Amino acid sequence: MPDKPTAEPVLVTEGVWGEAFEELAARHDVRRLADPRSDLDALSRAAALVVRNRTRVDAELLAAAPRLRIVGRAGVGLDNIDLRAADEAGVVVSAAFGANAVSVAEHTVLLALALLRDLRTHDRAVRRGQWRRTPGRELSGRTWGLLGAGATGRAVARLLAGFGVTMIAHDPFVARDDELIRTLRIEMVSLDDLIARSDVLSVHLPATGETRGLIDADLLARVPPGAILINVGRGEVVDESALAEALRDGRPAGAGLDVRAEEPPGPGPLDGLDQVLFTPHVAGITGESQQRIAAVLAADVAAVLRGDRASAAVGRHATAPHRTEVSHEDR
Repeated sequence: MPDKPTAEPVLVTEGVWGEAFEELAARHDVRRLADPRSDLDALSRAAALVVRNRTRVDAELLAAAPRLRIVGRAGVGLDNIDLRAADEAGVVVSAAFGANAVSVAEHTVLLALALLRDLRTHDRAVRRGQWRRTPGRELSGRTWGLLGAGATGRAVARLLAGFGVTMIAHDPFVARDDELIRTLRIEMVSLDDLIARSDVLSVHLPATGETRGLIDADLLARVPPGAILINVGRGEVVDESALAEALRDGRPAGAGLDVRAEEPPGPGPLDGLDQVLFTPHVAGITGESQQRIAAVLAADVAAVLRGDRASAAVGRHATAPHRTEVSHEDR
């Protein structure tokens, strides 16, 4: 039977949308907002809220939404969701872990290949009428290090299976004898070992008290000559001033940054460095991933509103442990 229509709105924010939400809108009062705080009346009556990473779902927001029953998080990471406050308020948090992992992984490999082959410089030179056939570098035969071995890190490993790379990873939340890790032929190592051995180091971490500023001057000084850094986790993990100084010194040789400490970023020390390739936090945003995420979140919203459990719930309301796909990057 179709869900019973409700006067309590479902607020879908930050550009999250898809066919599944269109179907949900046929049965519920679904409203699209840039920011849930822009309509405090709707927020006060809302039964469901769907966000990306910009909206902070904290105790203050939850207090302004006393009828809220579920928060859907579109994307990887829960650093903008206060799980404890949500649990105390009796609000289910649903997160489509792994739904955009392939998209993030493809973007990660894209940034690495673009840096190794210096695509940015070649493109600009050709547009100026220059034809400089300088050599690039192959990915094959190198060591790729994953800082975070959850859903996106493992998706990177799957993509790289045909590239002939050695895969190593550091993640204190993943056991060395994890069955999937063994299947993907990833060697779990210490952080020091990861930094010392990685020709390509990709970051798949959230911003937490433990990870903010983790990639600092000391760590960058220990990467191998010619190494490149790719960050598709959270920008706060990287000390951008330290990275700019390290890039000027040639270690690492380049960086691909999809995420920044401040988004959108203001003027900063990385501006003007040709060794850096920027994208605007779009690694996980593809048409395919957004449809998958929308399907999971819309289904969970509908389930909770009719009194059923959410299949992708985390925290106290989780129906099953997510141990296989949740690591440091996914908390």
